Amino acid sequence: MTTPSPILRIRPLGFPWETADPFLFCAYHDDAYPRGNGELGPAASLAGRQIGSDFSRQDGWSMYHGQDIPGFPAHPHRGFETVTIVRRGLIDHADSLGAAARFGRGDVQWITAGEGIVHAEMFPLFETDRDNPLELFQIWLNLPARSKLVPAHFKMFWADQVPHLVARDDAGRTTDVAIVAGTLAGADAPPAPPPDSWAAAADADVAIWTIRMAPGARWTLPAASGAGTRRHLYFFKGSEVSVAGQRIAGVHAVELRAGEAVELANGDTEAEFLLLQGRPIAEPVAQYGPFVMNTQAEIMQAMQDYRRTQFGGWPWQDDAPVHGREPVRFARHPGGREEWPAEATPQPETST
Repeated sequence: MTTPSPILRIRPLGFPWETADPFLFCAYHDDAYPRGNGELGPAASLAGRQIGSDFSRQDGWSMYHGQDIPGFPAHPHRGFETVTIVRRGLIDHADSLGAAARFGRGDVQWITAGEGIVHAEMFPLFETDRDNPLELFQIWLNLPARSKLVPAHFKMFWADQVPHLVARDDAGRTTDVAIVAGTLAGADAPPAPPPDSWAAAADADVAIWTIRMAPGARWTLPAASGAGTRRHLYFFKGSEVSVAGQRIAGVHAVELRAGEAVELANGDTEAEFLLLQGRPIAEPVAQYGPFVMNTQAEIMQAMQDYRRTQFGGWPWQDDAPVHGREPVRFARHPGGREEWPAEATPQPETST
């Protein structure tokens, strides 16, 4: 009898990346921003771009919804979570809870939108004598019906709090796994997700990992522990890899049977992956832009609530606030509590 392949489907990566319940999608931003102009924007002409909605990747970067500074000015969310993993560059966050943050260089921000939040995500360009590359994932994780209207929650995982497992194959070649959510034998547990997250449920089997493999490295992705778990492996950097013996050239998404261990064998250049897995919530999904609920009636209610309350209002002077000219990472939580990563200087200049 032939053993079925652990690979269920392989497809090219687009934008955003297609995901499976309990995830909604993943946006991968890899922008080669030029040197800055001293005002935290690009020292380059913006001619030919549709300012306010620039997703052109002209010259390898976009302004997105930013006018002078790239990024996403104030916009609402309800009914799901955002998990933002910043690999290179810095993001300035501000929200209707009064929270603010500057984070990046391996940091992770996890927001439960719940009943509603308005936030801005701007990409200030600090360096005026060299380029300002930015690379990040933003993952939308759904909430079950019971948690759609919980209070919004803001949490930071600094880079030094994200555990890594560094495995070596028989030839000494390394595979580095960073664990944002979930457990991996041999690695420390990551910080706990927000309390109302689907990832906080004991049987949800949610995992969010990034995997970096040295040229020629081999590593076995262990089987997931939960029954019914769905698993996707996104091969987003590298020339080619072998997944369960099947050669994959160029960037692709691979859906796997979560209950089976799978050997990854890298080619002759460094390779990188994002792994997303979890037990499906298995509820109806109704989505309209930044609102994700279970029914169209709830979507209409979300729109009415936002028009009426603005989800608490906007306590900032403009819709695209940035937090000073010094690239110091920090977070100021609702209520005023402040924190910094271990290596940061605790004196950020923040706008109000």
